[in-house]
Amino acid sequence: MPTRGVVYVHSTPLAVCSHVEWAIARVLAAPVNLQWTGQPVDPGARRAECGWTGSPGTGAELAAALRQWPMIRFEVTEEPSPGADGERFMYVPGRGLFRATVGAAGDIQLGEDRLRSIMATARAPEALAHALDKALGTAWDAELEPYRYAGDGAPVTLLTRVG
Repeated sequence: MPTRGVVYVHSTPLAVCSHVEWAIARVLAAPVNLQWTGQPVDPGARRAECGWTGSPGTGAELAAALRQWPMIRFEVTEEPSPGADGERFMYVPGRGLFRATVGAAGDIQLGEDRLRSIMATARAPEALAHALDKALGTAWDAELEPYRYAGDGAPVTLLTRVG
């Protein structure tokens, strides 16, 4: 059963744009030609987004392919599908890759075991708050938020995985 998602390349140097397209094309086994626009938050950088359709796990493959370039900022989402949770990946230079399970509404879901572990290891309310912020990817969200606003109204390319 196919699923779908979105790749948001929030910021990349112009010289890397074609490499990003090739990486996405390798995962989807289909040609990719994104509509690149300027990224006002990072002058000289480009941004693009594309919707995709593929098998469950394609989001993880896309995130792995894109993290080859440590200078880009991106997000990859994958919607839940029968028998598979949704996922969200965020990458920020210097911070690395964040991965979370997401529900049907796009909210990050923390499992019971993860919550119990956080509660068991937090020794003070501040430590609990810090651990929850980390589990929810708050630092990644904060760094990406200005780049997201710059994408409002930007063109979107729709792609489908072959095979």
